[in-house]
Amino acid sequence: MLTFLATFVVFVLVIFGMSLGWIVKRKSIQGSCGGISSLGMEKVCDCPEPCDARKKRMAREQQRII
Repeated sequence: MLTFLATFVVFVLVIFGMSLGWIVKRKSIQGSCGGISSLGMEKVCDCPEPCDARKKRMAREQQRII
């Protein structure tokens, strides 16, 4: 039981340490420099054409609009 309690305390301390930036400066955590755009990708999936399941989903959504 002591191991679980010690682990919980460590997790709480780590979370508190990570939140110090927000507590002190009110500045939230930011992502990496550039992210996907730095790879030259314009979207998350850089596929030239959507898969069949995506095409069906898009067709259903288009039917709902009409």
